[in-house]
Amino acid sequence: MPEAEHTVRIRRPVGVVFAYFADGENDPQWRPLVKEIVRNGPIGPGVTYRQRIAGPGGRAIPSDYRVTAFEPDSHLAFEVIAGPVRPVGDYRFSPMADGTEVTFKISAGLSGLKKLLLTKPVQQSMNTEVAALDRAKEILEQQG
Repeated sequence: MPEAEHTVRIRRPVGVVFAYFADGENDPQWRPLVKEIVRNGPIGPGVTYRQRIAGPGGRAIPSDYRVTAFEPDSHLAFEVIAGPVRPVGDYRFSPMADGTEVTFKISAGLSGLKKLLLTKPVQQSMNTEVAALDRAKEILEQQG
């Protein structure tokens, strides 16, 4: 099963950091694979996002998702509900003396032909997604 995890420390208060990640419309700023994203409803539990990510040959692939956990300043999770692969993701936020620690985990269960054909590209995509936390850190710290 493809999965990836990355942790960063961001020199900003946990409330500011959580709010940034909780609004998926910020994602194109720091997630290089996002081609477009639109929120369907208010930020919070159960909200869905219509999202298109870069796929093979640069074509846009649907990757809509739903927020499955929303605990302000501590936990945010989602599940992809459209597209060929349906990963789940989990953000954990921990206040630190000098800011906030953020851990992002993502995984996708693949089986059958998808497992055979997609494991390597999905793993590469997940590695890119979690590594992008470094870009989010830069953006948030520049705002402060």
